Amino acid sequence: MEYRSSRKPVYDYIVIIIGTTLLAAAINMFFEPMELVTGGVTGLAIIVKDLTKNVVSDEGIPLYVTNLFINIPLFLIAIWIKGKDFGRRSLFSTIFLSFALYYTQWLPQLNVDTFLACIFGGVIAGVGLGLVFSAFSTTGGTDLCASIIQHYIKHISVAQLMLILDACIIIGGLFVFGIEKAMYAIIAVYISAKVIDTMLEGIHFSKAAFIISDKHDHIAKEIMATLDRGVTGLYGQGVYSLQEKKILLCVVSKKQIAKLKDIVRDLDKNAFVIVADVREVLGEGFIEYS
Repeated sequence: MEYRSSRKPVYDYIVIIIGTTLLAAAINMFFEPMELVTGGVTGLAIIVKDLTKNVVSDEGIPLYVTNLFINIPLFLIAIWIKGKDFGRRSLFSTIFLSFALYYTQWLPQLNVDTFLACIFGGVIAGVGLGLVFSAFSTTGGTDLCASIIQHYIKHISVAQLMLILDACIIIGGLFVFGIEKAMYAIIAVYISAKVIDTMLEGIHFSKAAFIISDKHDHIAKEIMATLDRGVTGLYGQGVYSLQEKKILLCVVSKKQIAKLKDIVRDLDKNAFVIVADVREVLGEGFIEYS
């Protein structure tokens, strides 16, 4: 069963349309012209198109045809196994991706260095997939196939099966286009994965400070007055001394962390401060819930 978002469905479908269009643009503008097989059904479609050139047609089987031809049977099998409510948004994403591959094939194929194609193609594809995933959807392909296989092979996770399937497709690209293209494709996959992680986990980096001090009350009041940030008191105990201690937790922006450390240093030079990166903060004073 798909996760049901509290957002209006039309919003998620618009996000899916934008995301699949960006992914299709990256494939048609960078990956397919540069022969970069980045895994997934679209990667397999690039191989099929090359192998069928001057056999089926001068240009080979179009990417959108292969994508649809492989994914639709996979969805029918998944619905048969998991029920008719399975993957409505993912089905929409898959069909629209094929449509997007069709209408973006007329975008100019940029004649750039292969490494630049990896970077820009990886970033655009990562943004596109990040948008699709943020709408609680997928584009079918290897994750759908892995889900079907995992139904019968319980001891292997879906993530592991996806890795195996994508690796097989990339290896197929190695034999068709050569090892150099395969190595570039792996770089593009890595870039895409990092962009997806950034989009899903957030790009609004903040800092969390844990402050252990006997002057915790003075420090907390000064932080609230000077930085206009909330402070939470956590109770802990020193393992060696067995004394109870109050630990202050405060989340601030990157620009405020230097000022926070100045406040602590001025009030208690013996304070113990731990500063950690925070990927995203939701709530008052940061990103408001929509």
